[in-house]
Amino acid sequence: MMLLAIEQGNTNTLFAVHDGASWVAQWRTATQSTRTADEYAVWLFQLLSMTGLRFDMLDACIISSVVPQSVFNLRNLSRRYLKVEPLVIGENVDLGIPVRLEKPSEAGADRLVNAIGAHVVYPGDLIVIDSGTATTFDVIAADGGFEGGVIAPGINLSMEALHAAAAKLPRVAIRRPERTIGRDTVGAMQAGVFWGYIALIEGLIARIRAEWGRPMTVIATGGVASLFQGATTSIDHFDSDLTIRGMLEIHRRNPGAR
Repeated sequence: MMLLAIEQGNTNTLFAVHDGASWVAQWRTATQSTRTADEYAVWLFQLLSMTGLRFDMLDACIISSVVPQSVFNLRNLSRRYLKVEPLVIGENVDLGIPVRLEKPSEAGADRLVNAIGAHVVYPGDLIVIDSGTATTFDVIAADGGFEGGVIAPGINLSMEALHAAAAKLPRVAIRRPERTIGRDTVGAMQAGVFWGYIALIEGLIARIRAEWGRPMTVIATGGVASLFQGATTSIDHFDSDLTIRGMLEIHRRNPGAR
């Protein structure tokens, strides 16, 4: 079985191929809600060819997207070029976990996928931090249940907003400054955003743990999570494969839908 997993966030879209034993290829592209199935196919065909793969070798597809207007084109990509009906998280998929929100339909596909990807590896109660366009803090109970969480602006979004709203503040790269007190404008902005986010992460983890009242393991994932490695002791594990592991597990839990 060769599975194509498509994980679409607001900023980037990940395409990953699993051969039944391991992930054999992964590619990222900028998320564009207007990109058609044929445009995706031209791009993906070239990348598959570079790794010795073809469309006819892919016999399953699963899609997780937080961009509703893109799902139509991604579904058509699977139908037209892979000749398979995809599993679409949030539509025709049984996640196998309880979603304990007042309105379960409001839970984003990416947050639910992360919950499953974390639960199958890490025991006990969990906090999953996903650093992307938004930074989310999700609470996963020991039984795998999705309990809710916190949504904050992402670190890149904050930096862009600072530049856009203040005429004299430049656009700067996000990096870990050695000093908290900046000696120039760029240093002050980098310190404010980076160490401000560390304070956000540590503060919210502490508040969530206090409110939950039981020990919790903290896992970080997402495009910019690696920035925080070594900068805080509040995060127990950095796991870049959390999302695609969750998608693979969901695919395995839905044999009938395939």
